[in-house]
Amino acid sequence: MKSVPPRAVGELLVSALPQLEDRLLVVRLQRAWPRLVGADAARRCRPQMLVNGCLHVLVDNSPWLSELTLLAPNVTARLGAEFPAIRSLRFSLGVAPAEERPAAARPSPRAARLTDDDRRAIDAAAAAISDPALAAGARRLLARGWPSPARGNE
Repeated sequence: MKSVPPRAVGELLVSALPQLEDRLLVVRLQRAWPRLVGADAARRCRPQMLVNGCLHVLVDNSPWLSELTLLAPNVTARLGAEFPAIRSLRFSLGVAPAEERPAAARPSPRAARLTDDDRRAIDAAAAAISDPALAAGARRLLARGWPSPARGNE
């Protein structure tokens, strides 16, 4: 009986559903992104999708959008050397969805260190903010930075 070498699941999926090929390529590209574009740029941008050989990349701020647009020919050549399907780049301003970290990588919740008086003081300070979302954010920031007896008044 002739043995068949094992195949990657991605190859099997693409043979069954060819439309997944670009999506799987983007996933592989996202894993290699910091190595291909550099750590600084990788923190500021993220590949989103590949359409007809054009890789769409979201950039989180205007200065990096300008910088990456100027560097596009060099970055395209670097990416194309490893991923031949990429023929051009398109940078857009936006915020990439946050990646879900595995449970082991999440920081453990801190022990409750606020007293009832501390919570009342934080609520009173945040009550002056009329926007509910902004007030909730202020409460979280105040609770996180509130001086604890263990740390002292830094």
